[in-house]
Amino acid sequence: MTDSPAHYLVDLFRGTHSLSERLRQMHERLLPTMPSLDRIACALHDARDDCLKTFIHSTRHGAPLQGYEWPLADSQSLLKLAQTGDFRVLDELSCLQQSEHPHSRWLLEQGYQSSFTVPMYGPQGLIGFLFFDSTEAAAFDVRVQRDLVMFCSQVAMLISNEMAMVQAMLASTQVARDFANLRDFETGAHLERMARYARLIARGVAEHYQLDDEFVEHLYLFAPLHDIGKIGIPDRILLKEGRLNPQEHKLMETHVELGCALVEKIMGDFNLKRLPDAKLMLNIVACHHELLDGSGYPKGLSGDQIPIEARIVTVADIFDALTSPRPYKDGWRTDEAMAELQRMAAAGQLDPHCVQALVAAREQVIKITQRYQDSD
Repeated sequence: MTDSPAHYLVDLFRGTHSLSERLRQMHERLLPTMPSLDRIACALHDARDDCLKTFIHSTRHGAPLQGYEWPLADSQSLLKLAQTGDFRVLDELSCLQQSEHPHSRWLLEQGYQSSFTVPMYGPQGLIGFLFFDSTEAAAFDVRVQRDLVMFCSQVAMLISNEMAMVQAMLASTQVARDFANLRDFETGAHLERMARYARLIARGVAEHYQLDDEFVEHLYLFAPLHDIGKIGIPDRILLKEGRLNPQEHKLMETHVELGCALVEKIMGDFNLKRLPDAKLMLNIVACHHELLDGSGYPKGLSGDQIPIEARIVTVADIFDALTSPRPYKDGWRTDEAMAELQRMAAAGQLDPHCVQALVAAREQVIKITQRYQDSD
């Protein structure tokens, strides 16, 4: 007798593989009993913007759907599922021929003929949706639906638990970060802006650097931690109006090492060092002041020694620093700041692909700038 998915998939929740890798392993285990299951994809719900965004997937047929985001309210059928907790079966996707929704058109273009959609919930409410697709019509009969609903509960638990650990760690840094916010004018809405700029850049370079949506999501979550070490910098330096002298600048540079020590301690306290994305978080804190030509700090790394997550955050951070007003300067206009980033890229200091990704997203950048303004 074959074990149910809920029984034999539990062991895959343990270990250090990314969520994407574990989902692919789960998919492989389902195929002997569900050979027509061609795609499993998870879209996360962002409660702050009330939108859905692609997250992890296992795609055996056609091209994967990545870097896609849409308002939940734009899909009345998914909104209803979120409100009721029901699931949806579409035996013939040809019924979507007249749909104007990009996701529906994409399904048809990839040759999928039937689908099964289930909302996922956690302690805080809606996590997102799991989408199952097949190139065969009517592939999701009652037996398959039953097994996949059990599967969904396990995946929801997996994602919820992992996100809860990340959120617990982020919450533990919030106290220190809030304290730093009282002492450092480079905080407040700056953190939200630069995290969103970083996400725009990551999506723009995802194909070039082969970054998946799971990477982009964790980059977005961890980017605000980049300057957490400033909590250990004296006020006379942190709050100084005007340029720092060489000795003061040297002391300011120690915020990187202080930040790394703080993050490593928090990861140890929460037993998060085993998480596959823990290294991404540490790289952001450790390397966001490194420059490609080796002129950055604290280690003077150059070229490929600097991880892509740090290159992305560096561009986002510099752009926001340029465009934000300071006691000693006015904020630069968007185009002026982008021109400066391009100059730095041409000089070999910044990743040119990251800079171009931000420039290409100019309209979205302006919307972020306008939405998340510093309070007086």
